[in-house]
Amino acid sequence: MAVEIEMRARFNKEIHDQLVSRLKRDGEDLGPDDKHIYFYALPEQLLKVTDNTAAGTAKITLKGSRIGQGAAFAETEFAIAPADVSAAVRVFNALGFETAMHEAFNFRHNFRFGDVEIAVKWSEAWGYHAEFEVLLEDGASGAARAEAEARITDVAVALGVALMTEQELADFTAAFEAAQKERKEREQQAAPIR
Repeated sequence: MAVEIEMRARFNKEIHDQLVSRLKRDGEDLGPDDKHIYFYALPEQLLKVTDNTAAGTAKITLKGSRIGQGAAFAETEFAIAPADVSAAVRVFNALGFETAMHEAFNFRHNFRFGDVEIAVKWSEAWGYHAEFEVLLEDGASGAARAEAEARITDVAVALGVALMTEQELADFTAAFEAAQKERKEREQQAAPIR
């Protein structure tokens, strides 16, 4: 199982445009990577079914922790056929995860700057944002993890981007999940009785 060291930033459109221009000029352009994601915010994990519409691929991913619980994510993923995305979502919903499911479309473009991968994104929930990521081998030492976090921080500083703290991430995701729960409850109350 690989370990992702992942840190995030949110910003406005002006900073987004400046970041994309800088990465196109000084980084490696890895191309568009738009995705339709069904994610399940479980108590200690994040389960995702991803339809990578830009690449014509799909996958299921289980992250061993949630956003706001540290920068290191143990990750297990495997490919599925894009035609199987809806079946995977039905299976997870039937297993009782439906109340934890959120659906989002992410417009994203991937870059590499130094040895850090950067996905510059826009989604309805997050607005303009970016993920900075370094992938490590399973069992990477604490020192390797700390060094990866430092590399990400250095790259963000070089690009003029302020990374979110773990507390900011935890607060943001808690507010998002509460709003989604409230929205689902309103929809259920407004649904006609059958």
